[in-house]
Amino acid sequence: MAARLSLDARVDSKALAEAARAGGRLGIDTEFMSEGRYRALLCLVGVVVPGDDGQPVVELVDPLDPGLDPGPLAEVLADPEVEVVLHAGRQDVALLRRVWRTEVRGVFDTQVAAGFAGFGAQTGYGSLLNDVLGLRLAKSASFTRWDDRPLSPEQLAYARDDVAHLLRLADALQERLSASGRLQWAREECRRLEEATDERDPWLAWQRLPRVAQLNPRARAVARELAAWREQTAAAEDRPVSSVLGDAPLVEVAKRRPAAPSALERIRGLQPSTLRRRADAIMAAVARGLAAEPLPTEVVERPDSNPADVPAIALSEALVRARALDAGLAYELVAARNDLAQVVAAARRGQPEPPVRTLQGWRRDLVGGELLELLAGRRSLAIDGSGRLQISRR
Repeated sequence: MAARLSLDARVDSKALAEAARAGGRLGIDTEFMSEGRYRALLCLVGVVVPGDDGQPVVELVDPLDPGLDPGPLAEVLADPEVEVVLHAGRQDVALLRRVWRTEVRGVFDTQVAAGFAGFGAQTGYGSLLNDVLGLRLAKSASFTRWDDRPLSPEQLAYARDDVAHLLRLADALQERLSASGRLQWAREECRRLEEATDERDPWLAWQRLPRVAQLNPRARAVARELAAWREQTAAAEDRPVSSVLGDAPLVEVAKRRPAAPSALERIRGLQPSTLRRRADAIMAAVARGLAAEPLPTEVVERPDSNPADVPAIALSEALVRARALDAGLAYELVAARNDLAQVVAAARRGQPEPPVRTLQGWRRDLVGGELLELLAGRRSLAIDGSGRLQISRR
């Protein structure tokens, strides 16, 4: 296996992209730093491609190098004819889409695939390598400063190991999934990762605030303006939103709607340094919120809020777990409690099917259709003499 353990020489991204196209695939892994920033900083990209001699070639690409041209690699990532292998790759995809301004297509995520191959849905890379390939990796440099240069030999070796075995791991998992008839299901699930993003809409940020549902409509409009201002300020200064204005004081400002900067001093959690620097901006956001249309509180029944639904949710979960077990799948891939609660609530009210994943695609074929029949009274569950759940048509 060829690999450079130095960033002294710049990687030929064009040659690396050509090797990926020739081999029809590449593996990729990123190292990043999110502490003290609005968005994570992409610090290192490990790439593995098939070599001419059949052995994988590993390269470490430095996105902090101002002379790097990531264009050829970005184009390969967007090519649906080239398989992109990752492990737990949602953050990797989001970073690459934003930083390299590209799409990431043809994704095959080994963590997702593991859930279809009889392993846990959240199995880590090291554990999976050990279980599938019998390899053990040292995870010694995972929590180090990846934005420092030069990187240490330990960091470079760690980054290399994190990507070097991806293609071989993918081959082993795909072989297992082909044998069980689950490969297409896994590929379908991996495609969901292609739209991963770490971009945030400033005008929706208020919806994530604590206790925002307790605010009256006018205060909610102020909270929306404050939250949008906070997001935009944090993005412009590249700092965490909490360092601009904390959640609790933001909600309290929206609730009290102070008429003068001096009133901000009586709000708990607003530090003097924050007031000196941002009082005028906070008051301007309050004024914009007061001038905006109030945001009425939507009265929406939570899917699991009706006590009468609890037994039906439990029965639904038993059915799903049984079918997942029969199929050798991780339960978490098939349903979440909130999915089942929505299905049960819709059935109780006589409403159309909710757009939850359990009732779509391969999940509907596996258990979704049966779940609807159970809730309609056309299926029954029982325990046989061996303690296994039996599902029968009524």
